[in-house]
Amino acid sequence: MCGIVGAIANRDVVPVLVEGLMRLEYRGYDSAGIAVVEKDDVRRVRRTGRVSEMESAAKAEGFSATLGIGHTRWATHGGVTENNAHPHISHGVALVHNGIIENHEAQRERLSALGYTFESQTDTEVIAHLIHHHMKAGADLLQALQKTVGELHGAYALAVISKDDPNRMVAARMGCPLLVGLGDGENFVASDVSAIVSSTRSVMFLEDGDTADLSREGVRLFNAEGAPIEREVKQSGVSLASLELGPYRHFMQKEIHEQPRALSDTVEGIVDANAFEVSLFGENAETVLRDIEAVQILACGTSYYAGLTARYWIESMVGIPCAVDIASEYRYRDVVANPKQLIVTISQSGETLDTMEALKYAKSLGQDRTLSICNVPESAIPRSSKLVFYTRAGAEIGVASTKAFTTQLVALFALSCVLAKMRGKLGAEKEAECIEALRQLPGSVQHALNLEPQIINWSERFAPKQHALFLGRGMHYPIALEGALKLKEISYIHAEAYPAGELKHGPLALVDSDMPVVVIAPNDSLLEKVKSNIQEVRARGGEMFVFTDADSQFTESEGVHIIRTPRHVGILSPIVHTIPVQMLAYHAALAKGTDVDKPRNLAKSVTVE
Repeated sequence: MCGIVGAIANRDVVPVLVEGLMRLEYRGYDSAGIAVVEKDDVRRVRRTGRVSEMESAAKAEGFSATLGIGHTRWATHGGVTENNAHPHISHGVALVHNGIIENHEAQRERLSALGYTFESQTDTEVIAHLIHHHMKAGADLLQALQKTVGELHGAYALAVISKDDPNRMVAARMGCPLLVGLGDGENFVASDVSAIVSSTRSVMFLEDGDTADLSREGVRLFNAEGAPIEREVKQSGVSLASLELGPYRHFMQKEIHEQPRALSDTVEGIVDANAFEVSLFGENAETVLRDIEAVQILACGTSYYAGLTARYWIESMVGIPCAVDIASEYRYRDVVANPKQLIVTISQSGETLDTMEALKYAKSLGQDRTLSICNVPESAIPRSSKLVFYTRAGAEIGVASTKAFTTQLVALFALSCVLAKMRGKLGAEKEAECIEALRQLPGSVQHALNLEPQIINWSERFAPKQHALFLGRGMHYPIALEGALKLKEISYIHAEAYPAGELKHGPLALVDSDMPVVVIAPNDSLLEKVKSNIQEVRARGGEMFVFTDADSQFTESEGVHIIRTPRHVGILSPIVHTIPVQMLAYHAALAKGTDVDKPRNLAKSVTVE
């Protein structure tokens, strides 16, 4: 959450900062601001609301400088006000911060006793005052930063400039993503490579405890002990086209329609090899995956629902137990550790703090067989895992995840097949069937996308509603959960999901003519059970919206509306049935007039607890 960009160059960096913040706005959009060193002074402009409002103010005030930092905020400490917006300044020291400082109250008391006054409610302002305090005592900017971070407890990514050191920018990282971009006579910092990709593709990813000293001529890195270090320079493959809307109205719409390509790219290695090879998950995957006794999946939000789906595949195909935990809960319970258990972490960004901390906890218990499923190369969680599967979904800008979710499902299905094959439970004929299913999957998803006109008609019925219920059974229950999450995320319609068999154990009391009930009802072994559950709803006056398959022999009637996918695709049906619930949420939000890509109170990359 929140976005950082900074630049030092021989050109005006204000356009670089503004463009970077525009690209980072998906990480937070409560407020935005920039600070620059100009004529031996620090100038700052901040605005609540979107980056465009801050940009207009910066233009009106004639901002231009060769050194500056910027920030787009998702509020944690302190409300959405201009005083709480970043950058924060203390006597000519300006900084931007992502993360949470856990000991900020103690530091605030200490600094107040030293005579510092506070203008904001944030935890960030204490950092600016601490840096100034150390500079006042004789430290230079880098030394002051290094002394300051040694006094902080919590998570942070920091970029700092000072009027007293106009040819330098310093940065630090602990628990929140931060990278350094390398240019010709100019250098950058950012929380995401998308912020600086127009200026450079050469980047270094900072590790926890690192500090960086940037000038126009070069970059120096130091570890937590202050010793000089080097980090590998990577070439970013982020496509500028993936960061632009093109012909679409919203990034969410674009990303929904990119799913056939994203899925095709993700399964390419499997289809080309015509086999589920253990090397899909890394060079030493054979060693890590051999003789595992169980799988533990750790994830949050949409990624957690992907894990719930995978549990059905793993236990059915592989025949070993699979547990799925919300990462933020797993790390705070007494876990019964099993060194022969595979720990699978799932994160679109690879920086989800709760998932990262859950992974650390699992490893601290001696569970070092670790696999990360992620969409962002070189992010923190993959770097901390022995095995990695990159989903190749491409940049996902919309806050509500779409193509990241379906490609995560493909990765988890591939894992299920590899484990089954290693245990002798996936024969040649069955393996060929699964590969063919993956080969056909992008086409099946495209057929589901073609249902959009029918779904638009449904969405107009949903827009005026206050509540909705989603039902599914078996491996489609997690898809009902995902559908409910999508609807409430972007349309603000309260939605809940239940296993259809649970209706009579409580939720049926909620059903009336004002609560639409969405049912995921593919033509599988549980279809007749789902039909019985639908009758329970109809008997109470509920209005049904059923996503099913062409051959399911459902009959549309009063109060029962049906949309059919072209055919049942078997074991990969959860992926195909995800598409209609994504589109239903998107078009319901359009009908309500909400901000689809930037829903209230949410941000894309969750790097705080």
